[in-house]
Amino acid sequence: MEEVILVNEADEEIGTMEKMEVHHKALLHRAFSVFLFNSNGQMLLQQRALCKYHSGGLWTNACCSHPRPGETVESAAIRRTMEELGISPDLKKAFSFTYRADFDNGLTEHEFDHVFVGRYDGDISPDPAEVSDTKYLDLSEIREELQTNPALYTEWFKIAFQQVEDHMQLPDWRIDAISPV
Repeated sequence: MEEVILVNEADEEIGTMEKMEVHHKALLHRAFSVFLFNSNGQMLLQQRALCKYHSGGLWTNACCSHPRPGETVESAAIRRTMEELGISPDLKKAFSFTYRADFDNGLTEHEFDHVFVGRYDGDISPDPAEVSDTKYLDLSEIREELQTNPALYTEWFKIAFQQVEDHMQLPDWRIDAISPV
């Protein structure tokens, strides 16, 4: 039984609950999203495995999940990136946001999402139980795809992508400032 961390709007822990129960009850819980870029500035996307409990087969950011009770968000992001993609890039916290997305199967994601960015140019060894495919795309290609084929992407990615692009416009953002592996 996997538990997630329930939080309030300020990301203060208020308890834990079994993951599927949280998604049935649409309760706010802590999560993270990892966005990885290669040295050419292209973003790594993963296609979620078809067997995932929601959004199977859809394209999304490099990795996303939930920290376990007692686990920091950063260590959870590092752990899950290794479990899903077989890689261990250096990650840097970028920002956080809250979103809610309802799915056709009766589940709801209501997350306080911590967004991490990193740089990675090496080989990727995805776990087929988690990831069907991966690819790097230019941000302009992703932007165009989100406009012409939004149904191919996860709900949280559609929300977070614009915020990541906005973050990249900040004066201190540089792809070469993100540590390579």
